[in-house]
Amino acid sequence: MSGRIILASGSEIRATLLRNAGVAVEVLVPRLDEDAIRAAMLADGASPRDLADALAENKARKIGLKHPDALVIGCDQILDFGGNCLSKPADQQDARAQLRAMSGQRHSLLSAVVIWHEGASVWRHIGQARLQMREISEPYIDDYVERNWDSIRHAVGCYKLEEEGVRLFSRIDGDYFTVLGLPLVDLLGYLTVRGVLPG
Repeated sequence: MSGRIILASGSEIRATLLRNAGVAVEVLVPRLDEDAIRAAMLADGASPRDLADALAENKARKIGLKHPDALVIGCDQILDFGGNCLSKPADQQDARAQLRAMSGQRHSLLSAVVIWHEGASVWRHIGQARLQMREISEPYIDDYVERNWDSIRHAVGCYKLEEEGVRLFSRIDGDYFTVLGLPLVDLLGYLTVRGVLPG
């Protein structure tokens, strides 16, 4: 096995987390119709957990089939709100509606990671964080979306905890890296046990 590690994701934060942890990783973004996969699975009654896992595996597989000697890391994150999967907001009005619905409520972030090597998935993990959103006033929601739109337009749940989004919450249970979209501690543990990383 080569020591080559590929991240099958366009997420800058995931690549940064891995590189900051000392993992030399290449980034290749898979061309995948995520909306079609999501729609088909949800139509079949798939759970948010199954959806996150399937999307992560599809990304890893797409790149892994072209680079069979590499360890390819595929990732996906799903927001589970009462059994429903929330998507990235379509526009500012949609973002406000999502935040109004989640205000004062709990939701979960499911961060799935799948490693593909030599034509098969060799490891998978789904990290889960539970978040309690505080009661948020209508004026604050409006101002928050207006101020942060350029950043949150690509964020499921309309927030980033590393930015102002942390002010939306009264409690967070779970691993911070899982919230950011990569269960990093578990992934690093696997790579160390496998001998890819020195330990």
